[in-house]
Parts: sequence; structure tokens; C-alpha cells
Amino acid sequence: MTAYGSDCIGCSGITASGTVPEKGRTIAVDPDVIPLGAEVMIDGQVYIAEDTGGAIKGNKLDLFVGTEADSVQYGVQQHEVYIREE
Repeated sequence: MTAYGSDCIGCSGITASGTVPEKGRTIAVDPDVIPLGAEVMIDGQVYIAEDTGGAIKGNKLDLFVGTEADSVQYGVQQHEVYIREE
């Protein structure tokens, strides 16, 4: 899993699903793997699949962390991810 911020090059400040990204809520996914709007649990916290990204293909996620500086500090991490089903 990687991270991204709203001030990244090419970012508009609006997610692919039309929301404003929020730290602790928004993740970017490959919609062919995880549908937009799905609830995803990572380390006991629930996030919403609200965004997509050019480099987010297959089993990769991008966690919204606020700024690009925060995303660089986050780096690349491994986490178990669960898609919540109702």
C-alpha cells in the first residue's frame, strides 16, 4: 500500500467518485478489483474506496494521507485488507 496527498501533480482535489478526499476515510483502488463505494477494513479501521489512480492497478491501494509530503513519509507498507460485506 502506498499513500497520496491532495497536492500531488495531476490531482484535482476531487475523487473519482466526486467526493473531497478525507484523511482516515479515503482510499484509491482499482475499481476492477474493489468497486468504488466499497468499505475496506485496514488494521481495524474502515475506509471508503472513493478514488482511483493511474498507478493503482490490481491488488494495490493508495491511502489518502493529506499532503504529498505525508505520502513520502508513509512510503510503501504491507497490510491485510478486508472488503466489508453487508
